[in-house]
Formats: sequence, C-alpha cells, structure tokens
Amino acid sequence: MAEILALVALILAITAMNRSRKNAAKLTEEIRKLRDELNLMKADGVLPAPPIAAGADAALPAPADATAADGEAPFASPWLQARQEAGGTGERAQGEAAGDATQAVEAPSSMPAAAAGGDLTPVRESLESRIGARWAVWVGGLALALGGIFMVKYAIESGVLSPAVRLWLAALFGLALVAVGEVIRRRGQPVAAQPFQNAMIPGVLTAAGVVTLFGATYVAHGFYGFMGAPLTFVLLAGIAVATIGLSLLHGQALAGLGLLASMVTPLLVSTDEPDPRRLFAYLTIAWLATLAASRFRRWQAVPALANAGLGLWALLYLAAADSVQVLPLTLALIVMLAGVALLWPGSQSPQDAMSAASVDAIADGTRQPSEAEIATAAPREASAMAAASDGAAMPASIRVMGRWQRILAPAFMPVSLSAAIAATLPAIVLAFLHPLPGSAAAAFAALALALAALGAFRAWALYPAVLAHLCALAGTMVLAGLSGRLALETLMSLPGQPSFDSAAPISVAGSAPVNLLLLLSAGLALVGAAGIRLWREKAPAHAALCSLLMAAFPVAIAALSFAAFGNLSLDVRHGLFALAVGLLFFAGAEVFSRTMTEERGRVAELPQWALVSGGFAFLVLALFALTDGLATTLLVTLLGFAMVLSTCLRPWPVLPWAMVGAALVVAVRIGWEPTIVGAVNLSKTPLFNQLLPGYGGPALLLALSAYLLRAWPGERARNLLQALACLFVLLAVAILVRHAMNGGVLDSAAPTLGKQAIYTLLAAGASAVLMTLDLKSPSPVFRYGSMTIGGLSMLSILSAHFFALNPYFTGELTGRWPFFNLLLVGYLLPGLAFAGLAWYARGRRPAPYVTLLALTGAALVFAWISLSVRRYWHGEGIADWKGFLQGETYTYSVVWLLTGVALLVLGLRFDARSLRLASAALVFVAVIKAFLVDMSNLEGILRALSFIGLGAVLIGIGLFYQKILSGRGAPPLGNTSAPHAPTGNAGESRGMLNAE
Repeated sequence: MAEILALVALILAITAMNRSRKNAAKLTEEIRKLRDELNLMKADGVLPAPPIAAGADAALPAPADATAADGEAPFASPWLQARQEAGGTGERAQGEAAGDATQAVEAPSSMPAAAAGGDLTPVRESLESRIGARWAVWVGGLALALGGIFMVKYAIESGVLSPAVRLWLAALFGLALVAVGEVIRRRGQPVAAQPFQNAMIPGVLTAAGVVTLFGATYVAHGFYGFMGAPLTFVLLAGIAVATIGLSLLHGQALAGLGLLASMVTPLLVSTDEPDPRRLFAYLTIAWLATLAASRFRRWQAVPALANAGLGLWALLYLAAADSVQVLPLTLALIVMLAGVALLWPGSQSPQDAMSAASVDAIADGTRQPSEAEIATAAPREASAMAAASDGAAMPASIRVMGRWQRILAPAFMPVSLSAAIAATLPAIVLAFLHPLPGSAAAAFAALALALAALGAFRAWALYPAVLAHLCALAGTMVLAGLSGRLALETLMSLPGQPSFDSAAPISVAGSAPVNLLLLLSAGLALVGAAGIRLWREKAPAHAALCSLLMAAFPVAIAALSFAAFGNLSLDVRHGLFALAVGLLFFAGAEVFSRTMTEERGRVAELPQWALVSGGFAFLVLALFALTDGLATTLLVTLLGFAMVLSTCLRPWPVLPWAMVGAALVVAVRIGWEPTIVGAVNLSKTPLFNQLLPGYGGPALLLALSAYLLRAWPGERARNLLQALACLFVLLAVAILVRHAMNGGVLDSAAPTLGKQAIYTLLAAGASAVLMTLDLKSPSPVFRYGSMTIGGLSMLSILSAHFFALNPYFTGELTGRWPFFNLLLVGYLLPGLAFAGLAWYARGRRPAPYVTLLALTGAALVFAWISLSVRRYWHGEGIADWKGFLQGETYTYSVVWLLTGVALLVLGLRFDARSLRLASAALVFVAVIKAFLVDMSNLEGILRALSFIGLGAVLIGIGLFYQKILSGRGAPPLGNTSAPHAPTGNAGESRGMLNAE
C-alpha cells in the first residue's frame, strides 16, 4: 500500500511541476514584453533609466530606430505588438534572443537577485512568493526524503514483502527521484526562477533521492547483513562521489550533501582490522572530487568544509588509534595543501574572486568597474561601484572598508584558512607524539613546510603563511620541552601511550631532533626567499609578509633548538648552521637591494630590512653558539659596530639599527648574567677585571657608532645610540664601583642598595632614551612614557634609597675605600644622573616635572654628603645605633652650609631656579639645626664655632644678593622691566637671574 501511495505522489508531483513550468514560461514571456516596452519608454524620455547590472540592454534593439520608423510613442503592449507586426520583427526577435542569452550567461546561480534582474536595488520578496516558490519546494523535498526513509523503516518493521524486495523498492525510489530531477533539469528552468536558485526543484529531488539511496544501502549492511563491509563501503563511497558529481548540475548545496555523506561513510562501516592507508586514500579521493567540482563552479564554501572534514578525521585518528601510522595521514594532508595550491584556487589571481581589492582600485580611480564586478559585488559595494562607473567619487568609508577587507579578508579566504587550520592542528599533535612514533616529528616538519610553501607561492594565502610559521614555532617548543604526550594527556586519555611516570625528556631518551629542527629552520628561510623573489613586483605586500616571517621564525626555531639541545659553551653544529644561514641572508639582502627601483614605498623596502635583520640575528646566534663569556659580549657589540661601518659601503637605513639591536642583546645578557663570565670566574681585582671590557666595551663602541653617524640622515637611530651610550657608561661606572666596594663579589641574594642603584640608573637612562626619541619623532608614547619612568624612579628613590635600603637604617657596610664605596653608587651617581636628566629636560618637559627631577638629584647628593660625613666619623658601618659624635654634629653644619652656598652659585650660573630653591631650603635646614641641635648638643668651642660659621655664611649670602641685585641700581629679583640696560658683569648676572 505504501509503495502505491508513493508512486501516486510521484506522478502528482511530476504533473504539478510540468504545469508550474508552463505557467512560469508564460510569465517569462510577459516579463520580456514588459521590459521591451519599458526600454522604449525610457528612450522617449517618459521615465528615467535605472542602472542595469548585466549587459542585457546592450543586446536589445535600438529603441530610437523603432520610434523613428513608426513615428509614434510606445505606451502599451498592444502597440508594441502592432509595431512588431508592422516591420522589424525579425531583427527585434534576434536582438531579444541575444539579450536573453547574454543575461543567462552573465547571471550565474550565485548572483544576487537584484543583479540578475537588471537592477541594483534588491526586490523585497513577498510572503506569497516565499510560500509558493521556496517553502513548497523545500518541504516537498523533505517529504520525499522522509518518504524514502519511511520506506526503509517499513522494510524493517513489516513482513509483507521480504527485506531484500523492500530495500530494492526503496533503492528504486531513490533512483527514480534522481532521474526525475535530471529530467526536469534537462527540460529547462524558467528565467523567472533565477531568484530562487536555493530552491531549485531538480536539486531538491536529487538530494531526496541521494538520501534514500544512502539510507537503503546502510540498512542493507547494518541491519540485515546483505552486504559485507568492503562492498558497502564502496557503494556508499560511490553514492557520495556521484552526488558530488551531480552537484555540478544542481548546485553547491548538493555538493555539501555529497561531502557530508563521504565523510560519514567511514563511521557507518567498520571492520575488525581498520587500515589507515585505505581510510585516508578514500578521504583523499572524496576530497579531490569535491575540489574538482568546486573548481568548475568556483565554489568556496564546499571546499572549505571538505578541508575541515579532512582535518577533523586526522585529529580523530590521532586520538583514537592504538598504534599511529603517520605516513597515510601526512600524505593526505599534503595532498590537500597541494590541491589547494594547484587545483582550486590554484593560480587564480585575487581579482578572480572579486574581492575588496577591486572596490579599492575603483575607489582610487585607477580603473572603472566592469558589469560583472557590479553584478557579483555585495549590495553596499555594488552601489558605490555603480556610482564610480558613472564618475561619482567613492565614499571614504567604502575605501577604508575595502583596504581593511583586502588585508584581513583576502581572496579565497574560506578555502585557504580552512586548509591552514586543518593542517596546523594535526601537525602540532604529531609534535606531541614524538618520539612514539619516531616519525611523528618528521611528519610535523613536513606539514609545516608544505603549509609554508602554500603561503609563499600563492598571493592569496595570507593565513596559510602566518599559521605555517606559528605551527612550526609551536611544534618546536613542544619538541624542546616535552618528549611524549604529557601536555595532551591533560586534555584527553590516549590509549597505548606512556604515562606521566614513564615519559622521559628528549635529551635523555637520546632522540633529540636537532637536525630536523635545523632543517625546518632552513626550509622556512628558503620558502620565504622564494616568496620574496616571486612577489616583489607583482604583490609587494605579500613579499613583505614573506620577508617578515622569514626574518623572525627561522632564527627563533634555531635558537630554541640551541637552547634545548645544544652545548651552551661551544656548539659547532648550531654555530656553523647559524653562520651559514646568516651570510646567505646578507647575500639575499644585497641581491634584493640591487633590484630595488628608485620609486619605492615603505612596503617595498620591508624585505631589505627583514633580510638584514634576520642575517644579523643568525650571526648573533652563531656567536652565542661558538663563543662564551666575555668574548660573546664583545663580539656581539663588534658585530653591531661592523654594521655601522658598513654604512660607508651600503647606505641601507637598517644598518645603524643593527647596532641598537646589538646593544639590546648585550643588555639582556647583562641582565641574565651581570658578572659577564660567571661569579666563580670573575676576578676580584678592583677596576681591572672582566667587568671593565664587558661593560665599558659596549659603551665605547656605542659612543663611536653615534659619532660615526653624525652625518647620517636618520636622526632617530643616531640619537638612540647616543642615549644608549650614556646609559652604558653610567651602568659601567656603577657596576665597577659596586664590584670594588663589595670586595670583588657582585652577586647577593638579599636586596641591597647597590642593586637598587643600578635599577635607578637604568630608569634614568631609559627616561632619557625615550625623551630623545620623542624629540626627534614626537609621540605620546615616548613623551608620557619618559615621564612615567621618571616618576616611578623618583618614588623608588624615596622608598628605597632614603628608607628601606639606607645603610643608616639597615646597617649595611659601605666598603673599605674612602670615596669608591656604596655611598657613591647608591647616592652620588644617581643624584648626578637625575641632575643631568633635569638639565636635559629643561624646556622639553613641564616645569613641575623638571623641578622634581632637580630636587631628587639634589636630595640624593645631599644624602651622599651627609652619609659620607657619618662614614668619616664611624667607618664602614654607619648604623643609627652608634649615635652621634659632637665633631660629627658640627661637621654636618659646616658641610650643609657649604653645600647650600655651592647650590646657590650653580643656580646663578646655570639660571636654575630649582637649584636656588634647594640652596635656600638647605640653608634653612642648617639654621634650624643650629638653633635646635647644636645649641643643646654641642659644648665649648664647637658650639661657638657653629654659630659663628652660620652667621658668617648667612651674612655672606645676604651681601652677595645685595651686590648682585642692587649694586648698580638694579630692580628687585623677578622684575623684568629694568630702566637701564645692564652693563658689565653685574648686568650679566642680573640678566641670568631675571631669565626665570
């Protein structure tokens, strides 16, 4: 009974479809006549002509000729029909046929409805059209598919006919649906059905038939056992591949259904002895079929899903297999990458995808948009492109959107991104599996290189290029730190693999993949060089990307290999490799620079910068591998200095920055090992030890580099080298003094004033460096960054130098030497540094900030003077528990008064109001001390001398001010309106005082 009902339903469906086709044909004819009538009315000026997306109007007959021939204006269809009967019928009919053919060719299934209709304005679909033209088709297709499934279900539950007969009927029903869909397709689809491409009747019928066939085949195997696993697998795979082939006729949705069927087939059919070679061979064939269909129809969604499916199968296999066979999986993924590179998208240019680059070029006015570009563009972009074709300017928002879309969403992005992710994730998992099996690391490297080659040889492969290098770096980190599945075991349970207790480091297990990692590094460098060579003229942006990746990731991989598996004292293998690759980088930079044209932009210059930077980085790695200790520090700085000397031969802007890079490397090395040669090997001789060349050598070479670049056009690099030279000089002095005052011992576990002084000097130098950069290249980051570092360092001085680490409170010994001791490092040198920073910031930073810097410097110098007095009276230990001596108390008064006078003289000499204020404050403190401390603590001659000295100094200061300010009738301090011009020395002094 069910079979009869299904047959009747099929006959009724075919009858209804034929009737619908005839009605659609009539409607199509009426629409064509109305369009002809509308074109004639436009020619007579009755209605304005809207923009036409496709080229249909070009093929229509000239309306003006028809109007001239008949002498009357067309208004209605009967008049148009009468005019056709009067004359010119054959010519008009021929033009109409050509116009329909042009429209059919230029309006593919993926074209928006507005473009296919000839108007860029999208037509709002009514509820009636949705129900009648879309939902009826979809629901009907679903009903047919369910009918096939129910027929299969009936075959299981009912006993009217044998199971074999019922399954054959279900299979015949599926074949009948496919055949009916093909018949309807061949009999033609009406032109009016173009807006309903996603609801085409032939495709829906074919999909329903495929589902029925797939279900019948699986039930025959899974429930009744009529077929064995091999035959069932072949049939299901054949149905899936055939579905993909039929998608060429019925659209992308059917291709997606076939792809889903092909990916699910291995899950539905299982054997007792699974063979990964057959599995991935089948998946590769299904993937190739999908890609071939996508190549003919220019699809992107289906191949992206195919890439994702293949990658997901690879991950499932790696997670579930007891004994992993790496070769089949690796070959399948490499075939996927090769197919994307050669088959689809292959060598297609980015313009073939109608990406945002077309919109950007049209917006810049470099060319006019074609009708096909307008037809296939998004609605917003299509409007702007149509306006540009009429001579209107492209809106700025559209231009910006096009540029960003061109960068972040290149052509064929769904295909390229899905392929990159599908290859990256299994590659990283393979790195986790090493050394069980041992070929896992080789498979990881092969996948990373294959993906990098795809990114380099195709201009649209932005994401494969980036993800390939990230994958290579991530896998290298895994190989350098883990031997088995330690990290992966925290996420899932993998059978047949070692546990946490049985896993051993790679270096211990004896399977360190050093040669493989070095080969991977060299391969990435070679791939990057090929990308630069291929795209430096055709696509400079992609060549720049290849150069940046080439400069950063190969050296990072080689450095990780050296740090994890190399001999840090002397490693010839890593050293020679880095030396050879570094020299090749410089040779590539020379070749590239010779081919650079005069008119080049910043993007075109990036490969030169990247090649030189990469070569310098590899040579630095070679020095670290082949040398050790002091030699490494000096040779790295000499290498940077050689780059500066090379500016005499090659005026490359990147060369001076190599010296900056060398200084940064040396700074990091000093931070890692302040003793340069190790605490055990450091000589205890003051000054003349390894610290002098280790710190002084880089400072000297930085100063020489800044001097040699005094005529260099790039001021930014020169000023930065000057600032770095000053920083290294201060650091060298501080570290030598610290070494001398600690008896030749530099390291200490507890925080000390000496260490804090080094940090303070570094902060002052960093603030000066940022200020220098801001002066030559103004930037809010440099400006506020320099003041932030200065402010934080002042807070650190207040908390650490004066309280937390002050030897007066901590009891720390200051050293045996009278002058070169802890007080010099902790107070005098930072005080001079902040005084110099304040002098450098005058006129360049806000006055309150400059005043705070100057006061901080003066406070540090005052602390050095006061603590030095205490050290003179108490020796190395100046702790507070020792109390104060009368001679010490008197000395404080004398020294403070002399310091106040010195600050006053300096303030007048340099016209620094902050120093004069500091002088007044210090003298005020001395006065308070004399009356509150000296009067009660001093006795005899010391008390008298204290007050006599104080009075003499105060009177001297008063006389000095009176002579300067009113000796020659000068106005009071701060009055800038002098009645007479200043003359002589008094006039010069008054001018300095009145400057502020």
